[in-house]
Amino acid sequence: MAGTIYTNISANKWRSVVTMTVFVALVIALGYVFGVVLRLPWLLPLAIVVAVAQTFSAYWWSDKVALAVSGAHEVDKAQAPELYRIVENLSITAGLPMPRVYVIDDPSPNAFATGRDPEHAAVAVTSGLLAKLDKPELEGVLAHEFSHVGNYDIRLSSIIVVLVGFVVLMSDFFLRYTFWGGGGRRNNNNSGDGQVQAVLMLVGIVLALLSPLIAMLMQLAISRKRELLADADGALLTRNPNGLADALEKITADPLSMRAANKATAHLFITSPLHDAKGKTKGFVAGLFDTHPDPAVRIAALREMAL
Repeated sequence: MAGTIYTNISANKWRSVVTMTVFVALVIALGYVFGVVLRLPWLLPLAIVVAVAQTFSAYWWSDKVALAVSGAHEVDKAQAPELYRIVENLSITAGLPMPRVYVIDDPSPNAFATGRDPEHAAVAVTSGLLAKLDKPELEGVLAHEFSHVGNYDIRLSSIIVVLVGFVVLMSDFFLRYTFWGGGGRRNNNNSGDGQVQAVLMLVGIVLALLSPLIAMLMQLAISRKRELLADADGALLTRNPNGLADALEKITADPLSMRAANKATAHLFITSPLHDAKGKTKGFVAGLFDTHPDPAVRIAALREMAL
């Protein structure tokens, strides 16, 4: 049926590719416009070099940072036998290398995956998730996280986080330099050039004000689409959409918030750890600023898959 989570998988992949392309184009465009307006020709190449360097750092070390910030500790088969067996079975079923397994000592049920590729992946679950979910539900959550690993979502999200931060830094630099650093206030005897410079200055200010918001909305849109795709792939992996749907119902209905939750890592978790979304459908504008799709929409799509 059109509109189901099955029919959206291919569309979500293409939308993510297009959005990433627009993201990179935005960074380059900002570097060019700001460089022309401020008469700093070195700004564009510097922007590209710094963006590449930051992306490289995120590629190599984002998993270690995410695990450390979340207070996760690695466990082996002796310490968490049931969890470890589920991860092993899903690894074989998905045809992926066995990831490292971590537990976060937190009563709020949640989970996330991290790592730059399947060979360097890790899955982390909270102690609350282990205590409150039964085996089919836990399998559904872990299959969802395996899908993120197999789809290289963690690499994508890490790069996007860096690009968003860089767009914000560039915009802040432009505004500070323009109003307090003397940028754009140089006299020009040619009135035609002066008019062009004034127009470019106005364009630059508008871009500096709007680009951080645009970048953030693009980041959130990609995050939501990847969550829907991981829901579908995870349900296909276990052949039990109801397991993940039941898990999402329990997780979103739980009143506890994660102690180690923060905005930098919120997008990694299977549901947002920052607020207690009770599964109620949100309006369009409110939904634009969510890191995850509406829980009610996700659960309904999974229930439809089970029919």
